[in-house]
Amino acid sequence: MTEPVDRPVGPYADQETPEFRSPGRYLWWLVTRQWRRVAAGALLGSSWMICLTLPPYLLSRAIDDGLRPGGRSALVGWVTALVGVGVLNAWLAIMRHRTMTGVRLDGAFRTVRVVVAQATGLGAALPRRATAGEIVTIGFGDVAMIADTLTVTGPGVGAVLSYVVVAALLLTVSPLLAVVVLLGVPLLAVLLGPLLGRLQGAESAYRDRQGSLAARFADIAGGLRVLNGIGGKDVYAERYRRGSQELQAEGYRVGAVTSWIQALGVGLPTLFLGAVTWLAARMAAQGDITVGELVAVYGYTAVLVVPVSFFIEGGYDISRGLVAARRVIHFLSLKPDSPGRKASSVPLDGPGSPSVLHDPESGVVVVPGTLTALVGARPSDSATVIDRLGGFVASAATWGTVRLDEIEPAQVRARILVADNEADLFAGTLRDVVSGSRDRDDEALRRAVHAAAAQDIVRGLPDGLGSTVDAQGRNLSGGQRQRVRLVRALLADPEILLAVEPTSAVDAHTEAAMASRLRTARSGRTTVVTSTSPLVLDRADTVYYLVDGSVAAVGTHRDLLDEHPGYRLLVSRGADDDDAVPVDDGDGPAPQEATS
Repeated sequence: MTEPVDRPVGPYADQETPEFRSPGRYLWWLVTRQWRRVAAGALLGSSWMICLTLPPYLLSRAIDDGLRPGGRSALVGWVTALVGVGVLNAWLAIMRHRTMTGVRLDGAFRTVRVVVAQATGLGAALPRRATAGEIVTIGFGDVAMIADTLTVTGPGVGAVLSYVVVAALLLTVSPLLAVVVLLGVPLLAVLLGPLLGRLQGAESAYRDRQGSLAARFADIAGGLRVLNGIGGKDVYAERYRRGSQELQAEGYRVGAVTSWIQALGVGLPTLFLGAVTWLAARMAAQGDITVGELVAVYGYTAVLVVPVSFFIEGGYDISRGLVAARRVIHFLSLKPDSPGRKASSVPLDGPGSPSVLHDPESGVVVVPGTLTALVGARPSDSATVIDRLGGFVASAATWGTVRLDEIEPAQVRARILVADNEADLFAGTLRDVVSGSRDRDDEALRRAVHAAAAQDIVRGLPDGLGSTVDAQGRNLSGGQRQRVRLVRALLADPEILLAVEPTSAVDAHTEAAMASRLRTARSGRTTVVTSTSPLVLDRADTVYYLVDGSVAAVGTHRDLLDEHPGYRLLVSRGADDDDAVPVDDGDGPAPQEATS
């Protein structure tokens, strides 16, 4: 049994927990969340289908009673009743469709909401737990399938009731005809059962392959510039082409099964109608039933085509819905990176005032109000320390006297910000991209842009801060994206900023300006950066030199240069450390364009 994930924090914290122990249970959960609407849809659908059986009865009475000599008044009465029933059926059909549309939309919205809540709860673990293609497939395909499946709750119930009513009406005409109908419909279900099971298997394989191919396309689109640079575009294009052909073949398999189900869904009820009508006609010719009863039998059987078609369509929708629900509950069962808190422990509050961050595993100690730098031969070592200090991975890191994994996660996220170069940039205006969840005034934006040495980005775009930025900043260079991320981090103004390689994609002149302005902008606030740049390290209050992920030395940049050859070799760039790069701390000419 799959255990539920922790409740998400933020805007989805008050959302009910979905039932995802099995695909069927999840679909049932969607039904129970709107049981009143579903009940109304079932009532309207049942009334509509049962009323469909009335016209054949009224028509038979009009023939038997109204076509007799002197039966003009009876004919007018039955015809009037027939018209009235037709109007009632039209109204019931409209209301049924309107209600079931609400059921579909509610189911789709709830599924989207729980998927978004789960993505929010996974946080930084999302890219490691699910591919972009899988999430896109759920959002665009599986949600629609699940919504269509919920339609079964309305006309599906009505189909069962109308089937019983038709059988009862036929029983009043001829027990033989009633037996044929009662046995014929289950036979149709038996014939379609194996095809529905085969469809589930083919549909599952198709959806999985579709998600993988969508993820590959997203990777190619995101890294197209890099692939062009290394000459790998054709290789990946060929891989995508082969995957697309395999998906096409899988789609043909699904289409073949689906076409048989849809063909039988139309053909079998028609054959069934013909068989019952032929039997009733023979009985009428032999005098066992009247002409009016023959017309009624034909009408009843013709009406029965509707619920039988719903049976077949409902089975098809349920089969596809279970496949889609299985993908959704797989995503909902993914676990976020747990910082190690025991399920029974009560989250604690963070320190009431700025306090020391300590990572015992590496030996790094971050003093409040200082600019601390981490240097390592492997950038991943420094990034791992940042993840521990930010509470992204399980560790014994402490904040003040309290372990990070014992503090309420919402407080950690609100006060400690980890800014890395892989952070998403959402599509929108540059102002919206850097402002985050709050509106920022022009002065705050100007200060953050200046601190990140990003004036040239704003000036170079056609509408400045109002210019559109593509998703992931694809219309910006690598250095520009890096500085936009830094602007966003500075505007967030966290109590503790942990920045991973904030200047790695810019030239030396821009890097020097960023280092100087970052220190000024974060004066009195706690800031930790990872870098091997002498221009950044020289601005730090404390530098930790990491070897194999542990502190090998600590001191100022100048002290470490003098005392540790390994550090000197690591940060050396082939120039004397005394050769300073001019830094523009004013509002004069913008730094040079960053490299991509």
